[in-house]
Amino acid sequence: MDKIAYDSNTYLYARERRLTLKKLSVCVLFGGRSPEHEVSLRSAESVLNNLDKTKYNLFPVGITKSGDWVLYGGDDYSKLPSGEWSACEKNRRAVISPVRGQGLLTFEGDCVVRERIDVVFPVLHGENGEDGAMQGLLQLAGIPYVGPNVAASAACMDKTLTKLVADSAGVRQAAWQLVTARELENNAEGVMDTVEKRFSYPVFVKPAGTGSSVGVAKAKNREALRLALENAAKFDKKILVEEFINGHEVEVAVLGNDAPAASICGEIDSGTEFYDYDAKYISDCARLYIPAHIDEETAERVREAAVKVYQAMGCRGLSRVDFFVTYDKNEVVFNEINTIPGFTSISMYPKLFGASGIPYSELLDRLLELAVEACT
Repeated sequence: MDKIAYDSNTYLYARERRLTLKKLSVCVLFGGRSPEHEVSLRSAESVLNNLDKTKYNLFPVGITKSGDWVLYGGDDYSKLPSGEWSACEKNRRAVISPVRGQGLLTFEGDCVVRERIDVVFPVLHGENGEDGAMQGLLQLAGIPYVGPNVAASAACMDKTLTKLVADSAGVRQAAWQLVTARELENNAEGVMDTVEKRFSYPVFVKPAGTGSSVGVAKAKNREALRLALENAAKFDKKILVEEFINGHEVEVAVLGNDAPAASICGEIDSGTEFYDYDAKYISDCARLYIPAHIDEETAERVREAAVKVYQAMGCRGLSRVDFFVTYDKNEVVFNEINTIPGFTSISMYPKLFGASGIPYSELLDRLLELAVEACT
């Protein structure tokens, strides 16, 4: 198995690779029914284009917005983001069997074809992709998969559970308040009164179980708070209200199983009120800085905190951990953790490890190796 040695002074990685004789059969899962469907398509395009075809037999399986599973029969992955892939004539209906040893089943008329799958790379963001649901299926099937296990995926997806674990681990984070959709429906005025007694404006409002900033808003007054809460309730029954932290938005990529390593720190200048969905994936207003505009001592504290959160949550394989570093006191404040971060051409996770000495394709190799390693 590959070994990674991390030098925190130079951010360089050295790899000792073991040669393998057979090609791994890798199923790349993408799409899904979550609001992050389109982001998943972009991530999968990049992953599929950067996996070495001399090492892997690729099985790209897309899940449509209606929930159909399809083995993409084409080899032009540029058709994924536009949705053209779903109309390919060579597509076949597909499913991963929960029965151990069955692998990927595809359907041609009345015939069922079984494909051996060695490892699954779930490039699925959001609900039913990174919340433990897909991980549970793969666990039942006995197929190794990239990323954290069922429990860690579920806990990291629910921001309120993440907050509780971070609290117990002694990690500094923004003050927060849980609001439920039921409370909001029954007594919206009372909910807003409670929020205003605890926090001063602005505040951030987030659905507890979405990523890619879906449903997130920054509220500067009571009416904006009302609208933000109502919008967040469309995505989740649990809503998080957080105090505003005035600081650098810093992200760290973490890689590994039992001995995880943190990347160099990156910083995001959203160019807008905050780093929302449009700033991440649609407009070109955001600016990424690698390394982050913080001093080395602070950067080291951020990396240490990232690994601490990663291990406290029980993660393996990969995650991206996000922080604020306050402008006035250089305090490191944990924001959230993402167990299947974006893998698009502009995503921070691969960029951070690229800057730390691991190119994109090599990073994918390592993630697949970690997945297999975790199941042996």
